Amino acid sequence: MLLSIYSLLLMLVAPVVWAGMYWRARRAGGNWEILCAERFGRYTQPWDGARPVWVHAVSLGETRGAATFIRGLLAQGERVLLTHMTATGRAEGARLFAEEIAEGQLRQQWVPYDFPGATRDFFEHYNPRLGILIEREVWPNLIAQAKRSGIPMLMVNARFSPQALRHVHQIERFLGSLMRDAYTSLDLVLAQTSEDAARLFEIGVRNVLVLGNMKFDLQLPAVAIETGRDWHTGLGRPVIAIASTRDGEDKLFAQALKRLLTKQTRALFFLIPRHPQRFDEAAGHLDEAGLKYARWSVIRRDSPSAQHIAELQVILADTVGEMPFFYAASDIAIVAGSFAPFGGQNLIEPCAVGTPVIVGPHTYNFKDAVQDAVAQGVAVQVTGHSDDANSVEKTAHSTTALALIQAFEWLGDPASLEQRSQKAKSWVAQHTGATKRTLEQITEFENALGQ
Repeated sequence: MLLSIYSLLLMLVAPVVWAGMYWRARRAGGNWEILCAERFGRYTQPWDGARPVWVHAVSLGETRGAATFIRGLLAQGERVLLTHMTATGRAEGARLFAEEIAEGQLRQQWVPYDFPGATRDFFEHYNPRLGILIEREVWPNLIAQAKRSGIPMLMVNARFSPQALRHVHQIERFLGSLMRDAYTSLDLVLAQTSEDAARLFEIGVRNVLVLGNMKFDLQLPAVAIETGRDWHTGLGRPVIAIASTRDGEDKLFAQALKRLLTKQTRALFFLIPRHPQRFDEAAGHLDEAGLKYARWSVIRRDSPSAQHIAELQVILADTVGEMPFFYAASDIAIVAGSFAPFGGQNLIEPCAVGTPVIVGPHTYNFKDAVQDAVAQGVAVQVTGHSDDANSVEKTAHSTTALALIQAFEWLGDPASLEQRSQKAKSWVAQHTGATKRTLEQITEFENALGQ
């Protein structure tokens, strides 16, 4: 009964949801195909051969975080069906697995909207042997239809924050146990932390294990790392990466740089917007601030003189897929998405190459990792408060300015910065292994089912 009421309500609000997706697509860019047949469970291309393992990575972060795990499945000889909800996630999946897609070992599709008919048609068409949700993307009809179809459903690298718990409780006020039923219908949940597991247990999930965070098992391209370090050495200047900026943060950092940079400041900054559709917008903010900058796409192509590079204050990183290079070419990474209430971005990647991290106050998406990194001396989190504020800080009433000031302080103590760099690499190494444990647990689960 609850599922029927939910389905009716979803159909009624669907036009509003699509309008919101359309607005988001206009802002973020990319090919969202909001009303395409795939999103309604209609697929023109047949699936041939063995039943696939279905992996759902809703967006960009989940796709990147699951890349090593998906490669593990492919290495086992699995054929993988990879679905997404957002255009950024799908584009990243296409980039990461271009070879496997060309060879037919992996196929990408949009996940169907959570209508009863669309989810039914999805499972009838692909009939996956197993369904795997990355982190947290639970839809009631999708889970219910998987159960009707006899398809085991797992959630791996599960992250269940206090906000997610409150979300479930809020839905209970209107639709009773709808979300609890969906979560408790999962056959196995592999959580990142004991705190995630405890919150899942609170809503009734009993078959939950804690295996760690697969994002620590990232495989970075060695050539990009080596090239980035060589570029930094040849530059002869300290470099600070302002990475994964979200809406509004580019302007904040451009304004802070305008206030804080002086002729004596030798540091060069990479400004790296998270989404390519905002490259031009970020350039506009740098223009407004009067900063001397160049686009990385131009520098890469035209190889400017050393004198030209020496005069730059900022390089706008307007290319895709080069984040490992930028982190390796930097002394410090200010990981954005955390200076406005977006929940933060992944700080593990810069730490893996030995680049210490500064984050802002809004890190709820990576709360445990941030807290641990801060405790280990790998990262610093600025909150807008300082006990020993000087005259510069008093005029900089923003966490972006405080992050830049913290970065300048680190640059002034090279020995301490090198210690942080070594700690960063060690911290990542200490947390690896979750992907291997997850793959082993899935194999054990399937063996128990007799598949």
